[in-house]
Amino acid sequence: MEIRLLHGAAIAPYIDDLARLRLAVLSEFPYLYDGNPDYDADYLASFVHSARSLVVLALDDGRVVGASTALPLMDGTPAFRQLFRAQGRDPASVYFFGESLVLPQYRGQGLGVRFFIERESYAHTLAEFDYCVFCAVERPGAHPRRPPDYKPLQGFWRNRGFLHEPSLRTTCAWRDLGEQAASEKIMSFWLKELMT
Repeated sequence: MEIRLLHGAAIAPYIDDLARLRLAVLSEFPYLYDGNPDYDADYLASFVHSARSLVVLALDDGRVVGASTALPLMDGTPAFRQLFRAQGRDPASVYFFGESLVLPQYRGQGLGVRFFIERESYAHTLAEFDYCVFCAVERPGAHPRRPPDYKPLQGFWRNRGFLHEPSLRTTCAWRDLGEQAASEKIMSFWLKELMT
């Protein structure tokens, strides 16, 4: 397994690989994302345009089998910046962790931990941020498409030092598998202070 760290324009050659990985992994519970390749390519372009972005790639014999993204909150989704401002938090002090994606057959080999370590380490290196944050979708425990063997990740996130911040909640719209149109989903944030 090769781990490769990419920033800004160096991410561009991998946009199609990242979009395919997003469509494959995020279709699973809890996201159930019925994605659009064009939208995903546009979304991923924000990482190409940010000089302080990071994509951690996991490659097996040259094939992308896992990836994780991060960038300054100021370079990402405007609605997220507004949410932090509304809570009296400076969005310029926040380094945002995007998705962590691993194909099923490569899970359980430490890639999830490695992705968090690499992103946090890079945020430290930049020495401009007070917090790392990410957001996650909230689904009801009795959701009809929740697999019987589904393992929630909250314990894993807490073990990485992240704390759930219920006051930081927003909605994002996408089409679930089987839906005819996009619907709003509740997203809540997890924060970790970057110790100096």
